[in-house]
Amino acid sequence: MLARKVLFIGLVWPEPTSSAAGTRIIQLIQLFLANGDEVHFASAASKSDFSFELTTLGVIEHEIKLNDSSFNDWLKELNPFIVVFDRFMIEEQYGWRVQQECPNTLRILDTEDLHFLRHARQQAHKLKTEVDHYNEVTKREIAAILRCDLSLIISQTEMDLLQKFNICEHILYYLPFLEEAISTTENWKDFEERKDFIFIGNYLH
Repeated sequence: MLARKVLFIGLVWPEPTSSAAGTRIIQLIQLFLANGDEVHFASAASKSDFSFELTTLGVIEHEIKLNDSSFNDWLKELNPFIVVFDRFMIEEQYGWRVQQECPNTLRILDTEDLHFLRHARQQAHKLKTEVDHYNEVTKREIAAILRCDLSLIISQTEMDLLQKFNICEHILYYLPFLEEAISTTENWKDFEERKDFIFIGNYLH
């Protein structure tokens, strides 16, 4: 029996040492590899010094062009069983091409985390207002979720939030970070006992 072809299309090449998104994608890749699948990764971005060498895992790498018909020809020849988009923006750019050339391919969106929630919180902080989930990013991201066969959601809070938008739970799959537990929750400090932690995102710091 031939191995299934699984194609990841990334906004950037995974950088697990510099971003949580990079760690997430490597974990998903390893899941498919453990299942015996033939994994391909494609991106139109340039590699950086932090890019993970996917070939060391046995992943086949492909450099693709953005907004170019050559992607359609290449995709049709590859004919993957599954395509994984690593953010909703990637689904916007390539999803329609996948649908056009490989209509029977299963399309999965890894949301990384919900960008519209992140955007809403950022705006609320900037404007000193309540968090408003109804924004332009929300429309785009939910549209991408509805176009895909399945979307991977990283937190239960996001799962609950998406239910408020009446998204069918059958196209959502709760899949948190696939980390080994380092301690049981019983050993964690209470919230009131914690202090002195700050997280700065986007690697722009």
